[in-house]
Amino acid sequence: MLYSLIFPMAAHVALAAFLYVLLTIVRAPAIWGVGRRPDGSNPWAKFEPRISANLSNQFEWPVFFHAACLILLQQETGYIVLVFAWVFIGGRLLHSSVQILTTNVRLRGLVFTVNFIAALGLWVMALLTTLKSA
Repeated sequence: MLYSLIFPMAAHVALAAFLYVLLTIVRAPAIWGVGRRPDGSNPWAKFEPRISANLSNQFEWPVFFHAACLILLQQETGYIVLVFAWVFIGGRLLHSSVQILTTNVRLRGLVFTVNFIAALGLWVMALLTTLKSA
């Protein structure tokens, strides 16, 4: 069970890598001229700032997720830890989709709350298992 936490961590790394690739693709018309419209404009221009902002978000709250996972990888943990980790990843995927594909800030905030609670849950489990083993 301990090493199972590496998989949600790797999933988050994969999400960040995917966002870098996506950002490169949407910037291609402006940077390299690949996929430009006949008038020279970038057909993906409205998505570029959203993807860029979402990519920045992957290095904010997820830092707490990774830190908790690293602590929990060193301890005996139960199924609930994996549930929190995968809920966090599902929330991150949903958050990215909402932020990139819509401008619905209220929905994005609601989805962020799922991530927030899942990461806090991981930290509670990290603290409890540390106190238990002390």
